[in-house]
Amino acid sequence: MTAASVLALPLIGCGTSSPRQTTTTTAAAKPPKAVTRPTGPAIITDSKTASAMPHASQQSAPSGKSSELAPPPDIFDAQALDLEFWLRPRTIEVYRPASNERAKLLYWRDGEVIDSAYQDLCHLLRDVNGKETAKIDPKLFETLWGAQAFVRRFGIDTPLEILSGYRTPASNQKLREAGVPAARQSLHMVGRAADIRIVNLNEEVLGGLVKSFRQGGVGFYYRGGPRGGWIHADTGLNRTWKG
Repeated sequence: MTAASVLALPLIGCGTSSPRQTTTTTAAAKPPKAVTRPTGPAIITDSKTASAMPHASQQSAPSGKSSELAPPPDIFDAQALDLEFWLRPRTIEVYRPASNERAKLLYWRDGEVIDSAYQDLCHLLRDVNGKETAKIDPKLFETLWGAQAFVRRFGIDTPLEILSGYRTPASNQKLREAGVPAARQSLHMVGRAADIRIVNLNEEVLGGLVKSFRQGGVGFYYRGGPRGGWIHADTGLNRTWKG
């Protein structure tokens, strides 16, 4: 792919379609209307770009002294994706450390969400502590799938770790009382947020990628240790913060 052959466009929003009951269809997805982006580089999948991948994934977290988050590397700008990326079937691979569950699910095809896979994903993002399941905003799955599918183009082929998905109000309050960063009116409680991590991709790079989707809020949680920190992604207002 060359810079001249890509289109700058945001998430197409097809994940908001009502879940369907069948996994087969002959209907073609309606292509989204392409929009132009005044700035931002296109992705060039050549050896030079690929060689930049290890460097990007090994970046150190910022000191936190600056009020502005540093932008992600150009190769992680999701606004420079080709049309084919968003029209192909979407298979997401997730791992839930809290319950030691893994799944690889085809959840979207031909412009529609596959109901059975959607239900399975909602179960995987359930409140493990409160033992309750809720409907998850399909737009959130767009962001989660998009982040995983994007970095796989550069050799990072690992499951998306779900550290927290839906939370009951009681579970959210317990986290607050324990000193865990949890908003009083957290979008986790309405199925519109997830805390995620991708092994070998630090918080700054993953968060920058999620931010470039422009689909909601992004929280950067920097932590030391072998597993590192995580990123909060939600479908609320576009905003960023550090925790």
